[in-house]
Amino acid sequence: MKPKAGAPSRGSATSGTTDLSKLIAKELPALKAFRHDLHRHPELSFQEKRTSQVVQRELSKLGIKFKAGLGGGTGVVGFLPATVKGKEKEGSIALRADMDALPIVEQTGAVYSSVYEGVMHACGHDGHTAMLLGAATILSQMERPHNVTLVFQPAEENEGGGKLMCQEGVMKGEKGAGIGPPIAKIYGMHGWPQLDLGTIATRSGPLMAAVDDFVVTIKGVQSHGAYPQLSRDPIVTTAHIITALQTIASRNVGPLDAVVVTVGQIEGGTANNIIPEKVRIIGTVRTLRDEIKTVARERFHAIVTQTAAAHGCEAQIDYHDGYPVTANDKAEFERVMTIARDVAGEARTIQLENPTMGGEDFSFYGKHVPSCFFFLGLRPKVVGDEYPSLHQPGFDFNDDALPLGIEMFVRLATQPM
Repeated sequence: MKPKAGAPSRGSATSGTTDLSKLIAKELPALKAFRHDLHRHPELSFQEKRTSQVVQRELSKLGIKFKAGLGGGTGVVGFLPATVKGKEKEGSIALRADMDALPIVEQTGAVYSSVYEGVMHACGHDGHTAMLLGAATILSQMERPHNVTLVFQPAEENEGGGKLMCQEGVMKGEKGAGIGPPIAKIYGMHGWPQLDLGTIATRSGPLMAAVDDFVVTIKGVQSHGAYPQLSRDPIVTTAHIITALQTIASRNVGPLDAVVVTVGQIEGGTANNIIPEKVRIIGTVRTLRDEIKTVARERFHAIVTQTAAAHGCEAQIDYHDGYPVTANDKAEFERVMTIARDVAGEARTIQLENPTMGGEDFSFYGKHVPSCFFFLGLRPKVVGDEYPSLHQPGFDFNDDALPLGIEMFVRLATQPM
């Protein structure tokens, strides 16, 4: 977004006479168009080349210094130095957005629907990127009491782009792979269709689950379906394994601790009268505490290997230790809640009682510095129970949520720490 002619000079945006919401409203048409362009051109994890180029182009228009080619090649980190003398060398406040899309056939009917068959922004990352660019646009026109780092991250969807950004040294600033001083704290948000438009919700401590993934291959002996006694049936074995895995939640973990073991994919067989040699199952394990994560992993391996052996089969397990728990720092949670009450209002600022079992690779940043992740309501009041959820083909980020998300980012970057 290019600053418009007559835009407030640096400093006037915080003068007390200029309403931040009016500044955002001025930029909103361009930001909506930007979001729609991203939605029209979605890109899968680590393939966000066009998206990265568009982000770089807009940062250049704003005169914001940036470093590209990060996080495996498509990540971008921008930097806005503090304008208050003596603050430019202090640690930076980071704001993060993710950029990747999903392998889903879009069914929104939007005029800006995906032009790439089988790929769509079904998780709202187009909205997240637009909000961060909107915050960058406003912040570039303001007095800034703190250094601000803008993190445009690739590959959040099951690929761990955030982990790679951290491993490359983005959190260390110019002393690592990033730009500016080291990051001192970081904030991120996610559009949430289960929450009403205009609301902000989060909690202290665990907010989203740790995510482990698995691929298991059960190998037996193939035979004609009419002569099962000549086989070691991997299909029957797999059925017993899938059922037994549910005892991790019901019998190995206390009823007040959360664990989810989901088999989401089964592959095996070629014909109705052939018992196949192999069956493959693919799934995920979600937990909220490290101790439960360890128990779930150990029991998973024991159940799969021993159940397979009991049926005369062999099990090959590829168990991937994925995203850690997304846990909010208490002080940063309180800061987010304070700002949210001021921006959204007391009634629309929600302290969640329980975490969600969804996962987020924002969690990797929180392993390095204090962090807070929060949810931004997307659900219009006029809809019933049919409003599409995340990862559904009918989901589209609600443009009406952009102003609140942008203002939250701006205030997190500028209000006292």
